[in-house]
Amino acid sequence: MLPFKLVYHDRYDLNLGAHVFPSQKYRLISEKLLADGIAYSEDFFRPEPASDADILRVHTAEWVKKLKTGTLSLSDIMKLEVPYSPELVEAFWLAAGGTILAAQAALKDGFGCNLGGGFHHAYPGHGEGFCAIHDVAVAIRRMQADGAIRKAMVVDTDVHQGNGTAATFAKDRSVFTLSIHQENNYPAHKPPSTIDLDLEDGVGDEEYLGALLPAVRKSLDKFEPDMVFYVGGADPYREDQLGGLALTLEGLKTRDASVFGEARRRGLPVVTTFAGGYARRVEDTVQIHVNTLLAARDVAEEYPRTQATGN
Repeated sequence: MLPFKLVYHDRYDLNLGAHVFPSQKYRLISEKLLADGIAYSEDFFRPEPASDADILRVHTAEWVKKLKTGTLSLSDIMKLEVPYSPELVEAFWLAAGGTILAAQAALKDGFGCNLGGGFHHAYPGHGEGFCAIHDVAVAIRRMQADGAIRKAMVVDTDVHQGNGTAATFAKDRSVFTLSIHQENNYPAHKPPSTIDLDLEDGVGDEEYLGALLPAVRKSLDKFEPDMVFYVGGADPYREDQLGGLALTLEGLKTRDASVFGEARRRGLPVVTTFAGGYARRVEDTVQIHVNTLLAARDVAEEYPRTQATGN
């Protein structure tokens, strides 16, 4: 068994049909974890959809109503870039519930891993870039409302800047946002995160890690969060269709393990979600996400919750 719980629901698929975003990857990841003996059925938690009250901690009532009634404008759909369906809405509410559940599990186990989520382009009042509901923001607000945490740090490693995250928390000193991404890529407008690491095209493992890890260490020490939310992008991979960086499979796994290690050495619970991944071979995207969980397992075994907190 894994030393932490995995959060997954078979309705995470966004019902996109033929689309560059392979939302069937969530099912494929869960199947691979079971087939390879990495996880067992008892390692999985099944989330409930987030409540509307929790969604409304982040999103406007108007946007929530549009999604729930299917009254999006043509402009809304163009920004969202995915076809609307009731199944799509259900999947986003489930993803938000899953990230809340992963955060609650992380407090107990040191790690909580949602096999979905990471929808970092969603703004409070609209969706963008395949993202309608910002599950990470919803989970942060729920954990703060419960008094479980005061300060949160988001480390976003998707190849695309986390514009929704930056905009949502722009004036909030209780949330530190760090995004490492390809500068010459989506989105065109990039609201400033607390720290933005803007990378040139073609950056590989060494330069990427050389930028990310010192920034993570410095930020953790200065901000002293109560919880770290890790948005794990598979799309910095060199074979990604929507990315222009050049990381290898091993470099991506080192990225994950290094960030996890920095957090756990400080006794911080870590919540992982998956973000973009558009490799030419969907099997590569699946393997990158599985490797994130393997990195979490290795770090969790090195820094168990009781050891890291001193409890």
